[in-house]
Amino acid sequence: MPETTLTPAIRDGIERLERADLMVGIPSFKNAATIGYVARAAQAGLVQYFPDLRPVLVNADAGSSDGTQRVVVDTEPPDYVESILLVRPTNRLARISLTYPPVDGIGGKGAALRAIFEIAAALEVQALVVVDSDLRSIVPEWIELLAGPILKGGYDFVAPLYSRYKYDGTITNTVTYPLTRALYGHRIRQPIGGDFGVSGDLIRHYLECDDWTPDVSRFGIDIWMTTHALTGGFAVCQTRLGAKVHDPKDPGADLGPMFRQVVGTILSMAVENHERWSTIRGSHDVPAYGFERIAEPPPLDVNTLRLLSEFHTGSLTLAGNWRRMLAPATADTVLELAAEAGTLTEAARTRLGLSGEAGGPGGPTTLEMAEALSGFHSPDDTWARVVYDLIAATRVGDPPVDELVAALVPIYFGRVGSLIVDARHLTAEQAEERVERQAREFELLKPYLLERWEASVPSADTAPAPETP
Repeated sequence: MPETTLTPAIRDGIERLERADLMVGIPSFKNAATIGYVARAAQAGLVQYFPDLRPVLVNADAGSSDGTQRVVVDTEPPDYVESILLVRPTNRLARISLTYPPVDGIGGKGAALRAIFEIAAALEVQALVVVDSDLRSIVPEWIELLAGPILKGGYDFVAPLYSRYKYDGTITNTVTYPLTRALYGHRIRQPIGGDFGVSGDLIRHYLECDDWTPDVSRFGIDIWMTTHALTGGFAVCQTRLGAKVHDPKDPGADLGPMFRQVVGTILSMAVENHERWSTIRGSHDVPAYGFERIAEPPPLDVNTLRLLSEFHTGSLTLAGNWRRMLAPATADTVLELAAEAGTLTEAARTRLGLSGEAGGPGGPTTLEMAEALSGFHSPDDTWARVVYDLIAATRVGDPPVDELVAALVPIYFGRVGSLIVDARHLTAEQAEERVERQAREFELLKPYLLERWEASVPSADTAPAPETP
């Protein structure tokens, strides 16, 4: 972990607060439209559920130009919340909004959380709750649901359990959930959920870790946190938060950079933690806190034509890369699927009467595109082998992991397109079982991963130098 980058002004503010018991952290960037609602809900949760603790709310912002920090500062004061809840807390709520410093010149969500961790450690908090700044579904109870297992149950890491629309959470559904489950044996359904609780002990552990990379300073932070909680032997649970409603993201248009940072981090950590996962077989449930909630998250539009077109286009320029990073049989299957995607995409465009890019107002709906592409299917075992081949290739170290993940993006687009086609007529429960079936395939194919691992040899550039007698 890099040395502290907190400015003297931030450190002075922390010293004036002296200590706190419970902290809510909100990383942000240009979230003026939503962060006021998030801050109000967090304030209300602190007052309502933990009136006897010393609370603090910290907003770590990336220097937003839309007034995000001003919204946090101007959000109704705690006494307004108290008059609504009819609860008089023992301690006043302290609020801090700061522009977080970059980590080794890199800014992003991870750098914001790094500042939040340092502040939480300095204040010696018992529990830290972090929530996303674009939430539209947070309620005060979320603070209790994320902090309660730590303060009342002795847990160290609380991951969220959401009700999400069947097309949402594609990086989670295709990579982080099945891979974390297969590697480390814990069925954490949302390992990069964005909203979580962390104990003071685990915060200190994070600050002592020495594997902070540029990707961790960005969107790699969530899977980094989850993996360290699992490999460090900390007590982990999940909490039922109901529906997650936030700014929607089309996986083909918005998630490329996030995918590269998250997947680059999980692959690198898989290589680092080989001794911890190599003997694990199967998986087990993780305790879940809170009542089951019936919730209907809003639908999400996805441009499936774009996804499969990107898959096919990628095969035209990346075929050589795919053959270097995948096993021969896996590469052959992927290239066959890409060619099929190209053929079906052209036929679908003709069927839908499209000449340019599909999607947008007046274009075909997600269902219409999925129906036009109904002949496309990417098998679960092929995708699991692709991901496992990438772990072995990451161990070899040539090409570097960022190039491997960049070459993986079109294959990921093809996988997501297949899942959307498969789920087009499924209920939420049926789509969830589809994700579970894929996760079980990852577990069944773990011997394949071990075989590929043993066959891989790190390159001379990345292998550790022999010790001098």
